Amino acid sequence: MRLADLRGRSVAVWGTGREGRAAVTAIAAQGPSRLLAVDDSANFLSVPWEGELAEKAPLAGGDHAFPALVSADVVVRSPGVPQTHPWMVELRSRGVTVTGGSALWMADHARKTVGVTGSKGKSTTAALISHLLAAAGRPNVFGGNIGVPLLDLPDSDQYVLELSSYQCSDLTDSPRVAVVTSLFPEHLDAHGGEREYYRDKLNLLAHSPELIVVNGADERLVTETLAMRDVNNWPAIPAGSGDSRFRIEDDGLVYCSDDALFPRDALKLRGRHNGRNLCVALAVLDGMGLDVLKLKDELAAAVATFQGLPHRLAEIEDPSGLTFVDDTLSTSPYSAMHAIDAYEGRPLTVLVGGTDRGLDYAPLRDHLKGREITVIGLPDSGPRILAALQDLAGVRTESAEDLPAAVRLARELTPARGVVLLSPAAPSYGRYRNFEHRSEVFAEAVRASAQPADRRA
Repeated sequence: MRLADLRGRSVAVWGTGREGRAAVTAIAAQGPSRLLAVDDSANFLSVPWEGELAEKAPLAGGDHAFPALVSADVVVRSPGVPQTHPWMVELRSRGVTVTGGSALWMADHARKTVGVTGSKGKSTTAALISHLLAAAGRPNVFGGNIGVPLLDLPDSDQYVLELSSYQCSDLTDSPRVAVVTSLFPEHLDAHGGEREYYRDKLNLLAHSPELIVVNGADERLVTETLAMRDVNNWPAIPAGSGDSRFRIEDDGLVYCSDDALFPRDALKLRGRHNGRNLCVALAVLDGMGLDVLKLKDELAAAVATFQGLPHRLAEIEDPSGLTFVDDTLSTSPYSAMHAIDAYEGRPLTVLVGGTDRGLDYAPLRDHLKGREITVIGLPDSGPRILAALQDLAGVRTESAEDLPAAVRLARELTPARGVVLLSPAAPSYGRYRNFEHRSEVFAEAVRASAQPADRRA
């Protein structure tokens, strides 16, 4: 379904955030027979919905929300509406078409798009692809699940998008180049289970892309995509594994087949996972027809200037000599494991805990076997994570009542030149407005907990 298909039809946009507002603006221009905005929250009366938006799409909330949805020909779901919402089940049983703003946009722009998803690494990899394409003379627009709704993107000959599982689940068109960086259980409450999450995430690949690139070092991802094919019936191209065309060898160099390109350390981002993200990005450029070997000097220079994204292993300078690291976007045990590996060989204190979604933390316990590490648990899931690590040799566990208290305790427990890593393995909502708010609280706690002599320095 394309935007133009909504002309003359009754449409309800479910959600009044950035995605919903973008959808209303785009759909109103198509001339629907009726357009409503729907907010099913308890505080819908406080939603700022006035002026031009209200004229284009009156707001239905409270007792009017569900009737507005079921009376529509098409419901455009914002990504924040989970697939498991009981109204979603009812809408589909009544034959109401449900789509999303990302799916409407992709239907018109798929052939010009590189789409990147993954349980971990999608933001960094998408940003790397965009950055390297630009350095190779391929200007592009970078957007997607980074705060810019697809329906608000400007016109361009090339797009590079980071796409969440919520966005992928609605797609009926795959981007020209479909990329997956990793796959592990995430957002299970919103998708209905592990299998449903994998299905929704990998829907990015399901509609005849011209090229599929995956992280070949992720065994689960490789297994789940074995049967998936591009439009020419070719399987996914693996990158980052030992037998991949693009890989990092023990000599610390990035290779394209038998040719060394540049040192892995040209990329300033820590962690083996970020090295694999770089290999995936290079495989995408190669698959798009760029001569990576010929351009290796330009690409090396571009890699060296690439800046990491906020809230992903972002280091905070501290005069004490400790390194504080903001990895607040770590919302699963698997992402915390990647972050811990990035600081292997240094004394490490990890702050974990947040909204408890009932995740299994046994993989984190297995990952920490044989390590010397301190783990501080935060509400709400912190106590359950610490229980999973109980009696694990070499692992010291402590509790803190909140994030500032955890930072103060970490200062006391972490040896000189060590690392204090906020990698919560859980989302931020509940106690914080969003992940940015959790980052702000962490940064302020680091500043506030510095000793007076440190602050003078």
